[in-house]
Amino acid sequence: MRAHHYTIFPLVVLLHMVCSCQAQAAAPIASQSQFFALMQKSLTGNISDWEKAQHFCDYTGVSCNDEGNVVKIDISAWSLSGQLPEQICSYLPELRSLHVGHNNLHANFPKSITNCSLLEELNMSSTYLTGMLPDFSSLKSLRLLDLSYNYFRGEFPVSITNLSNLEIVNMNENGGFNPWQMPKSISRLTKLRIMILSTCRLQGKIPPEIGNMTSLVDLELSGNFLNGQLPPELGQLKNLKQLELYYNSLEGEIPEEFGNLTELVDLDISVNKLTKLPESLCRLPKLGSLQLYNNSLRGEIPAVLGNSTTLTTLSLYENFLTGKIPQNLGRFSPLEGVDLSENQLSGELPPELCNGGRLMYLLFLQNNLTGQIPRSYSKCKLLLRFRVSHNHLDGEIPEGLLALPHASIIDFGNNQLNGSISRTIENAKNLSELLMQNNRISGILPTEISKATSLVKIELSNNLLSGPIPSEIGNLKRLNLLLLQGNQFNSSIPDTLSSLKFLNVLDLSHNLLMGNVPESLSQLLPNSMNFSSNNLSGPIPLPFIKEGMLESFTGNPELCMPTPLGSSHSEFPLCSQSHSKRKINCIWVIGISIAIVALGIVLFLRRWFNKDKAVEEHEDTLSSSFFSYDVKSFHRLSFDQREILDSMIDKNIVGYGGSGTVYKIELSNGEVVAVKKLWSRKAKDFVQDDQLVLDKELKTEVETLGSIRHKNIVKLYCYFSSVDCSLLVYEYMPNGNLWDALHGGKILLNWPSRYQIALGIAQGLAYLHHDLMPPIIHRDIKSNNILLDVNYQPKVADFGIAKVLQVRGGKDSTTTVIAGTYGYLAPEYAYSSKATTKCDVYSFGVVLMEIITGKKPVEAADFGENKNIVYWISTKVETKEGALDVLDKTVSGSFKDEMIKVLRIAIRCTLKNPALRPTMKEVVQHLIEADPCRFECKSFNKTKESFNITKPKNTYDL
Repeated sequence: MRAHHYTIFPLVVLLHMVCSCQAQAAAPIASQSQFFALMQKSLTGNISDWEKAQHFCDYTGVSCNDEGNVVKIDISAWSLSGQLPEQICSYLPELRSLHVGHNNLHANFPKSITNCSLLEELNMSSTYLTGMLPDFSSLKSLRLLDLSYNYFRGEFPVSITNLSNLEIVNMNENGGFNPWQMPKSISRLTKLRIMILSTCRLQGKIPPEIGNMTSLVDLELSGNFLNGQLPPELGQLKNLKQLELYYNSLEGEIPEEFGNLTELVDLDISVNKLTKLPESLCRLPKLGSLQLYNNSLRGEIPAVLGNSTTLTTLSLYENFLTGKIPQNLGRFSPLEGVDLSENQLSGELPPELCNGGRLMYLLFLQNNLTGQIPRSYSKCKLLLRFRVSHNHLDGEIPEGLLALPHASIIDFGNNQLNGSISRTIENAKNLSELLMQNNRISGILPTEISKATSLVKIELSNNLLSGPIPSEIGNLKRLNLLLLQGNQFNSSIPDTLSSLKFLNVLDLSHNLLMGNVPESLSQLLPNSMNFSSNNLSGPIPLPFIKEGMLESFTGNPELCMPTPLGSSHSEFPLCSQSHSKRKINCIWVIGISIAIVALGIVLFLRRWFNKDKAVEEHEDTLSSSFFSYDVKSFHRLSFDQREILDSMIDKNIVGYGGSGTVYKIELSNGEVVAVKKLWSRKAKDFVQDDQLVLDKELKTEVETLGSIRHKNIVKLYCYFSSVDCSLLVYEYMPNGNLWDALHGGKILLNWPSRYQIALGIAQGLAYLHHDLMPPIIHRDIKSNNILLDVNYQPKVADFGIAKVLQVRGGKDSTTTVIAGTYGYLAPEYAYSSKATTKCDVYSFGVVLMEIITGKKPVEAADFGENKNIVYWISTKVETKEGALDVLDKTVSGSFKDEMIKVLRIAIRCTLKNPALRPTMKEVVQHLIEADPCRFECKSFNKTKESFNITKPKNTYDL
């Protein structure tokens, strides 16, 4: 019996083991199914596609091994929202790769991920995660860690230095960390190839031990608070191809040891305090981009740099460099952009910059350069910007230089150039700015300039130009600025200038102009115009007098006043009887007619008075109400202010705002105005604090708008203020606002129209930010606040919460209460309450995205809950197909490339880091280059005027 018992026992044990193994094999499958069920409950979005598959191993984005265990999940950019289930690796013990980036998770970092002991790849970039990060030491197998573009706070996870298998770490754009220093133990990551720690509050010195990380190919530490000198040990990184340290406080010399970085392609240490550029660095055999702008570099540019065969980008502007520019620069290399502006360089311009045939940016302004402009520059056929102003250049301008087909800016200003303006300028089809002021240019202004139809600015002041001002200039429909003062023009003023509807500044002063001032030019009011110091004669047009612009006509002794209005100005006598007899006769006829009409009205009212006593009382109320108002005008008014009050009846109401009612009033003189009536302080449930807020908003809007003169800013005629209510009288915009035009469904704006609207808004904001002193931050830029006139030209409106920017210590910000509109608010404004011009730039970027996509800033149906258009676009643009997919299909058609160019601008405007967003002045220029009719050319994104707009990584040609 006992022998038989021992014989059976092994068989029982074997059966038990088999059953146990089967049970253990089944358990992971059941738990994995449970995990994906939880995923479908906790996340919303495209994950619903999983319901079509019968087994989770067949789910899109899921990979299993041969045993049926999940080893990889990649649901990146699926437009998901919600939260990941807890205890991920309790359900998925074999998980090795988890990619959930570019979704809208909006939660704390799921700390249970640290239990995934087999995890090799973790990508949670751009998921709106927050909270504190855990200790990652347990993830011994981790090779990739990407937590960039989130909102983590607290201590930086230096535990990553324990992950010896790590090859890629990206913590870019996590500005919520406590300030921290890079530990010496970072050198333990000997397999690390890519380390991106930009804009994550890194401070202190770069540890020399980083030189032991010889596997590094890409090292990016920009946008931090690093200080001290660059460690020479960085020169030991023999595999390094990209080194970015810009926007820090690094100082001292660039070590000679950098000459050992023989694989280096891209070096950017701009915006620091570096003092010396070593020759060894300029000898690097593969160097393509060298950017050290805005430092304290002294001495000469090493001549050996001119021998480079790989250099494409050289940006050394805003330093203290002296000596000559290497004369071989560009001879052997495919240069695309060179910016050496704002230095103390001398000698001549290098003649062979365009040898490679790819040069797009040539910027040498504000130096001490001498000699002539090389004729070879006329062969720079791809050139977009040519700027050599504020030097000592002489000689004639090479004829072909003004005919470059793609140039948008040609700037020769403030030199000693002579000769004439070539007629070949007619070929400059993309030229937007021609700047030649303060030279010795002579001859005539050729009529062919009118064929450069993209011109926005012409600055030819203080030269020796003579002859007539070509009447054909009136064909330059986009012209915004025309400065011809200080020349010898000796013709009459062409009345065709009145057709320049976008003109903001016209200066013809200090010439030899003669004849009358064309009455038609008053159509350009209230913009800035100056006709002083000429030989003009005849009456000054009355509209100029009413606008208070007599100072613009001084120094013309033959000019006179057409009426006694303003005759106290001693310089201008009343015009003779021969000038005014006809007008006086007209005045008598009009006066008699008015008297007859007035008598008829009086008789009619008297009769009406006797019929209806109630009407009399109503009239008395209106009369007394009118005289109780304080009235302040900002423009000469051509209407009776009492008529405004009489017309504020229900049938004229066109809308209601947060602070009152808006009326459309058609006046008896044919004009139409919009009147905003702010809520009465006597209204029911209206508390005193509310009234104080409205009074403050009213005062802000009045003071702001009343001082502004720009075609893209809505005009405020006057305001009425009384105890009962306050009224603002604006010009009326017949086509409503941009929100309704884009989303109302009643009209379809084509792309050229949308582009012109975008450019107009940008020009208005650039005026507020750059042309006013002090500047003005609008703080509530949105499509509702962009009004459209009869030609669908935009005007920025609603300055009720605008804040005049008090510039102190060079900072363009002011602390205030949070204001603005959800969906348009810059992310930093929401937590810092600090208004800056870059907040307006961000909001404008959102408006651009509306214009490009036709979508609203926040659309749960398209973007998911708690998602916005900025996030949605960021998930789409990693491929060309995705970028094309966001374009409004109803208007893209043949304009896809042009719309993509504007999309790039919008993305740059909405970068999370305010310092990396462009200024509105830069935005205007970028938009001009994105004109639907302009040449499509790859952007050179790192020059003085465009480099500060950082190119997002892994994004389609942005």
